[in-house]
Amino acid sequence: MDTANMQEQWLKEMEEKSRAKQLKFIGHISSKLRRPMVNEAPKHPFRGAPDFWNAYEWTEQERIERFTENFKSVGGHVERLSSMEDVQRFITDKANELDAKYIIRQNEPGLAALGLEERLPEAKISVWNTDTEENWKARSAEADIGVVLVDHAAAYTSSMVVLSSKDKGRSVSLLPTVLIAIIPLDRLKTRLGEVMEKFDAAGRENLPAGIHFISGPSRSSDIENDLTIGVHGPGIVYALLVG
Repeated sequence: MDTANMQEQWLKEMEEKSRAKQLKFIGHISSKLRRPMVNEAPKHPFRGAPDFWNAYEWTEQERIERFTENFKSVGGHVERLSSMEDVQRFITDKANELDAKYIIRQNEPGLAALGLEERLPEAKISVWNTDTEENWKARSAEADIGVVLVDHAAAYTSSMVVLSSKDKGRSVSLLPTVLIAIIPLDRLKTRLGEVMEKFDAAGRENLPAGIHFISGPSRSSDIENDLTIGVHGPGIVYALLVG
């Protein structure tokens, strides 16, 4: 018997031994519970969300109110703004209030139109991936504020969805101390399923490298439930509902 066949035979024997141990272990538990061991996968007659949930819908004002309530309940901040000019003023005022020295933003036309460079001449404004020699992950980690334009949002879970691309690095939303996320109202849906359907329709080959769901500031808890904010991401998050 050649080496390849010996290895294949050995793997087969190991798999049989492993399955035998597994059956013995599960059988022992079944006997203790006095229940028969299940040998077949359970049937799933229903798939996906029920029809009543797919039809569940809030009005625009309800979406705004519920998103605001849910996002604030987990420690986030929400501002209701009418236009991108208001966004420009908010970011400028917040940067001055926090004495922000370094700001990083996505390379998006809508963010370029804010003119942060002119509004904040004393701060260094960096635009993601505009310099191939730059270490953008390190720059994001050093940033006081990250600014992103949200791709989708769901009011029911107060989730913001940010997609990654060459112009929208995930580090912009994950690494700065403070995150300012701009949500155009036409991107705010009722259910998270409405967002997921878009990814299904696009197909696997068209999905971005990263799809990030942000539902508030970074929150981490150890085994004793000691909660810490901002360990693995921004400790302060502003969601700006615009429109």
